[in-house]
Amino acid sequence: MKLAIILGTLTLAAGAQTPDVADIMARVGHNQTLAQEARKNFTYHQQQLLRMNRGNGKLAREEHREYDVSPAPSGFHKELSHFEGKYQANGKFVSYDRPGYEYKDMDIDGDLINDLSEDMTNDKGSRDGIACDLFPLTEKEQRKYKFQLLGRQQLNGREVYRIKFEPRPHQETDEAAWKGEAFIDAAEFQPVRVQTSLAMKIPLGVKVLLGTDIKGLGFSVSYGRFEDGIWFPVSYGGEFDVRAVFFYKRKISVAMTNTAFRRTQVASNVTYIAQEK
Repeated sequence: MKLAIILGTLTLAAGAQTPDVADIMARVGHNQTLAQEARKNFTYHQQQLLRMNRGNGKLAREEHREYDVSPAPSGFHKELSHFEGKYQANGKFVSYDRPGYEYKDMDIDGDLINDLSEDMTNDKGSRDGIACDLFPLTEKEQRKYKFQLLGRQQLNGREVYRIKFEPRPHQETDEAAWKGEAFIDAAEFQPVRVQTSLAMKIPLGVKVLLGTDIKGLGFSVSYGRFEDGIWFPVSYGGEFDVRAVFFYKRKISVAMTNTAFRRTQVASNVTYIAQEK
């Protein structure tokens, strides 16, 4: 009898310490809204490495970009501070010195690598350039997904909740295309790391008609903590294979890091939801 009481007490205590997954994600969604507001008070330096390899593994094109990023009234402003690019032609590498460079009339690599940088790191609807729909943590995006708490663990010296997510039934469209795992800080209910992969398959008809296939499409983002309650994406990237128009095949990787954060002004008072003691 005493053992049953003790076990029951421990069970209740464990339940009190670990919130329901819906409660966890509600706090995360609220804090994501506040995080976007807080990020307008910081400048930082961004480095990008974009790489395209041919089907035989050899490098086809590569760009190294660096930007100084500052807040703007809406979104952010990026100023290119350094650029190095090179492409392979006739067995030799040729350097170039600006984004969007095309060395021939139909330069698929040139078009695609510039679009990747713009689409993946320059979303004007955010304060950090990362599209919100890639990582469904905002209150709006969460409505399209279901979440499952897998447990608690240590990550980067902090205790985190490990949470699995996938589209809700009948939501596997371009509106809810991702599945993956999110590691949520247990004290401040902020994301520490999020990993995604494509939840839906490219329709067979598209592959047949357009000769297009994408494999291994997924992304990962890690966040760093700056001051109390202020978290910011510090690394972001993905790697995937593209086969298109029957003859074009590339392994593409995109890596971005943010460093040298500096506060520009006194932040407004914001209240982040932390775990109740």
